[in-house]
Amino acid sequence: KLQTGGGTVTGYGLAAAQLQRFKQHGMKLTICVEQVAASGGYMMTCVADKVVASPFAVLGSIGVISESPNVYERLKKEGIEFQTITAGKYKRTITPTKKVTEEDLQKSKEELEQVLTLFKSFVKENRPSLDIDSVATGETWFGEDALKRGLCDELRTVDDVLCEYVNKGYNVYEVTYDPTSSLSPLGGLLPIGATQKKVTNSNQVVKQIVKWIARNVISAVEEELSAELKSRSKNDVKERYMAKDPKDSVNLINF
Repeated sequence: KLQTGGGTVTGYGLAAAQLQRFKQHGMKLTICVEQVAASGGYMMTCVADKVVASPFAVLGSIGVISESPNVYERLKKEGIEFQTITAGKYKRTITPTKKVTEEDLQKSKEELEQVLTLFKSFVKENRPSLDIDSVATGETWFGEDALKRGLCDELRTVDDVLCEYVNKGYNVYEVTYDPTSSLSPLGGLLPIGATQKKVTNSNQVVKQIVKWIARNVISAVEEELSAELKSRSKNDVKERYMAKDPKDSVNLINF
């Protein structure tokens, strides 16, 4: 199942290459598009042996775009001059802070055309039946029109596809990629197994560390202090090391 409107050339080029690895190992690849497979999303989709799209899914947008705001004139009015030092004629062409020349625009246009040529070649290689020049216009098409143009092979939902496999006696599994986050050296403070839990952001990592410290370190320190205080009144070895804090210090910290 695939759903994306695209993004960076390098990112989606890599994603498409990863999908190609399935085919290189002799595995049949079917991609189901529920809503959108556009631009970089279609770059990934075209790798499949079979493309299934829902009736109103949007496919296509085979094209390249580059945008950059320019504040040169505004900075000039404010008396601000932004200096960029480069080595290499085309190291910087269009940037937000420099005056854009016709040469800059022409060079950027050439670079976009080069990327489009690579994009079209990749799609054509993976779906040779496509009339690539007629679909590589940046346009998108809904289900029926996309099917007529050869961007997909049939119109069905992903549920239809999965149910068909089940009815044929196949075992259907869902596999998700859930990498454990790489932790800082402070991650060593976490109890064994904590790194196997899904950590969505750095705040959760910090919370887990603080909770572990509260549960173990603070509790141990309080026990030691309590024992030390008792030892001043009772110089008894057993009392000193077996003293317990009646209160659970962990409950004092909430998130």
